[in-house]
Amino acid sequence: MKLAIDAFPIRMDDPDTYFRRIAESGFHWVEFSQREDVWPYYTHPTANDERVELVKKLLKRYDLELASCLPLYRWSSPEETEREAAVRYWNRAIDITLQLGCHQMNSEFSGRPELPEESEAQFWRSMEVLLPRIEKEGIQLNIEPHPDDFVEDGLRAVNMVRAINSPNVGFLYCAPHTFHQGGNMREIIEYAGGDLRHLHVADSYDHRASSGGRYISNPPGNPARIHQHNVIGDGEVDWEEFFAALADIHFDGIATCAVFSWAERFDEDAKKMHEVMTERFSGIGALE
Repeated sequence: MKLAIDAFPIRMDDPDTYFRRIAESGFHWVEFSQREDVWPYYTHPTANDERVELVKKLLKRYDLELASCLPLYRWSSPEETEREAAVRYWNRAIDITLQLGCHQMNSEFSGRPELPEESEAQFWRSMEVLLPRIEKEGIQLNIEPHPDDFVEDGLRAVNMVRAINSPNVGFLYCAPHTFHQGGNMREIIEYAGGDLRHLHVADSYDHRASSGGRYISNPPGNPARIHQHNVIGDGEVDWEEFFAALADIHFDGIATCAVFSWAERFDEDAKKMHEVMTERFSGIGALE
């Protein structure tokens, strides 16, 4: 089992500072997510060969390794021009991932909840193009349901992953999205079983509590999705149930610290999460 960190809160740091602070957190494995100089949100990757070589150099300098790469593109967009562009971006992101010596990628379904059928149709069009390359290159891809996506429910997401029918594609359970996935954490984890290959670990409050009044967003009835990515203990995720369910299915994948809520506390929060995650996951299985 690998314990990794997504350093999204410090993505604006220069590359050397970014990787140095990750190393100082205690984590050895890195989930490499959005940076403007490598792969920005939803647009073409910006990294050239020189930038990729710099990343490799810094990983070696600070004795770090990539557990996974996490690009996000609108490959399920109901707008065909946007979907076609996303497929091009995906292919470049795969190039960069392979150049970095990594074969693990994570992402989201990235469609629109108000157009679920259209988004799903577009997702399958994109998979027809990308899946053959993913399998050819030996990429392992994990996909998560996300708030404000055409797949938000955890059980439906597992079924979507299985419908891809490829050993190269698995399911990612994001703990801070627990209450948007249906709140039935154990049921989802047990249903996913061996298809659960990656975890995002952070806490969140239940937006459904207090008769839906936990958070007030105006105008009333708007479709905003609200959640947090807090340190464990600063939220309402049932962590005893979480770790018990993982132990029951003998989870042996990657778990990423995904705490994003306070960038100014990154160093403190990352060290705390490394300590807590090491203790809790070592009770489930051997750590790399």
